Amino acid sequence: MIDTLLVLAAEGDKPNPLPHVLNHPWWYVGDYMVWSAIQTNLVISALIMLVLGPWIAKSIATGPESEGHDRYVTKNVFAHMIEVICVYLRDVIVEPLLHERTARFMPFLWTLFFFILINNLMGLIPILDIVTIFAFDMVHHEHRAPIGGTATQNLWVTGTLAAIAGLLINIEGLRELGPKEFVKHMTGGIPLKPAYLPVVAIVFVIEVAGIFIKPIALAIRLFANMTAGHTLLATLGMFVAMAFGARTLLVTAPVTLLSAAGMIGILCLELFVAFLQAFVFMFLTAVFISLLSHHGEHEDHAHEPAHA
Repeated sequence: MIDTLLVLAAEGDKPNPLPHVLNHPWWYVGDYMVWSAIQTNLVISALIMLVLGPWIAKSIATGPESEGHDRYVTKNVFAHMIEVICVYLRDVIVEPLLHERTARFMPFLWTLFFFILINNLMGLIPILDIVTIFAFDMVHHEHRAPIGGTATQNLWVTGTLAAIAGLLINIEGLRELGPKEFVKHMTGGIPLKPAYLPVVAIVFVIEVAGIFIKPIALAIRLFANMTAGHTLLATLGMFVAMAFGARTLLVTAPVTLLSAAGMIGILCLELFVAFLQAFVFMFLTAVFISLLSHHGEHEDHAHEPAHA
């Protein structure tokens, strides 16, 4: 059992942390993979949100008048924690960016945040390691598994999330600004005069590239951060496996203790990163939405009290 756990980060006789990080296929139809371990994780994450969401909303909702002031009190500690997170994201983070559009976008932004967060946290649970204990050859040699891994470590997953965010950002920009103002935004507001046309062309190309660069940056940032932490954890586990392979207590004991301490530290850091990356993805999506708005109107409103 110990040997099984310690060689999870090795492939054959060559130590390699990557198989522990990469997605494991599960079901093939011919030569095509139709299901993998992270797809199972994604389904479980969606089910968690569908089950916990209504229950949490019911716990937060205002009760009947017969309860008096207690009807405003959240019914349990877990729901209260979720309520605090939601209120903070809405009132402190998003509302200063989106103003009157906050209520319209918060369902999407909350869903984005919690879906990414749940998948990040599921990646910290050693599900794949548990599967390996009971099916070592299947996972370690065939690289197949029905469940496990980190869905947000897969570029296809982060890319899909970023593509959805990118579509929403630009569709909302067109709706908010209108086609004419949207094109004007893409030229940086530079007058369309013959003398300015070369500059307008350069700005337009940069802005068009930005339409694609923004979601790509979202996808790569989440993918890279989740991959780096799990690769480091697998590498430290690989050191332990190599130390046990030495069969010498003078080598095994110190390397195991130092690696275990490092893994605990990295795991704590990964827990923080799980929340941080979910927040960053949601926050930047809100920022990109806010950039495609009538900035001049907000500036005029901001100066009104001063003029008064």
